[in-house]
Amino acid sequence: MPRGNDNTTKVFYQGKSDDFVIFVDDVSSAQKWRHDRTVPLAQVVSGWKVFVTHKQGAQGILDGASKAMLENEFGTTRDEDVVQQILEKGEIQESTNRERQGDRNVMNGGNFVNTFQV
Repeated sequence: MPRGNDNTTKVFYQGKSDDFVIFVDDVSSAQKWRHDRTVPLAQVVSGWKVFVTHKQGAQGILDGASKAMLENEFGTTRDEDVVQQILEKGEIQESTNRERQGDRNVMNGGNFVNTFQV
């Protein structure tokens, strides 16, 4: 997965019973594949995992899609066929991850600044 401030590109497919998401390397490779099917899917897809958002849209919580969900929506459980259908009919979305801002060592004290010093 990308680190903070990196672009994330996903393809969102709104199905009849659920919403599905796959991750791709970038927008240009996904669009190139749509116009030229000789491009191998392995050069487009970033992992072969299909996620489901349980009808929460593209920004919902991502869970792995079960074989039953894939069979009900796409008529097959083959990952390659499902990914192809999502790439063909889905909406390509690009977003930038926020930079991670967390305490590195909480045991040394937080980032709290005492404004009431005597």
